[in-house]
Amino acid sequence: MSAKEMVRLHCKALRLPTMATVLEESMVRAERDNWPLDVFLSHLLEQEVEARRLRRISRLRTLSKLPPGKTFAAFDDSRLPLRIRRQLPHLQEGAFVNRTQNVLCFGLPGTGKSHLAAAIGHSLVENGRSVLFVPTFKLVGRLLHAKREYELERELRRLDKFEVVILDDIGYVQQSREEMEVLFTFLSERYERRSLVITSNLVFSEWDKIFKDPLTTAAAIDRVVHHSIIIEFGRDIKSMRMEEAAKQSQQPLPALENVG
Repeated sequence: MSAKEMVRLHCKALRLPTMATVLEESMVRAERDNWPLDVFLSHLLEQEVEARRLRRISRLRTLSKLPPGKTFAAFDDSRLPLRIRRQLPHLQEGAFVNRTQNVLCFGLPGTGKSHLAAAIGHSLVENGRSVLFVPTFKLVGRLLHAKREYELERELRRLDKFEVVILDDIGYVQQSREEMEVLFTFLSERYERRSLVITSNLVFSEWDKIFKDPLTTAAAIDRVVHHSIIIEFGRDIKSMRMEEAAKQSQQPLPALENVG
């Protein structure tokens, strides 16, 4: 067996599949360009590291359940106030995750808050962060099922593996007391430990519709607001879905407050 074949086998044994794949091509380039040994070795290692990074991102993207295409590249930030646009680069970088901060996006339906939340998630995944995007009603159902099966603690540990959980449309969840309790438990478990990105069409003064009990509502708000970045999509931001529909039908855009 040649030395080259031995190196390839050793790479596979050490779980360095990319190095094994690019070895022959790299040796040809090294000989042709007269690479020093350290340059050749550095090139092989760089190929392996980059391939591992891309495989990790692919795996994280699959696990994230993020809606495809809802990225910053497809997000029209020109519609947002300057104060919000200035925050976007920091959110893409993910520094808030290091500080275990939350990001709270409030706005009327169709204003782009869910797209922004998903775009943040895609950027975090590209930076190697573990993210889960989930509609709030689905998460509540998942937690409630786990509780009934006496598996709530284990399910919370599974969710804790995600550095960021994106709870979409928390305002649409009209909880029973049992459902409210598991949602509150989830928020409490992540408090000051892991980050949340939450979208809601209800401002905090209306969160009693979600948590029913005033004390629980206040406690839930306290946990998500502490160490948080709040982004408000004001009423002056028109619904993107309405704008798109108007373009397709060539009809004037109706006033936002007249839409039911």
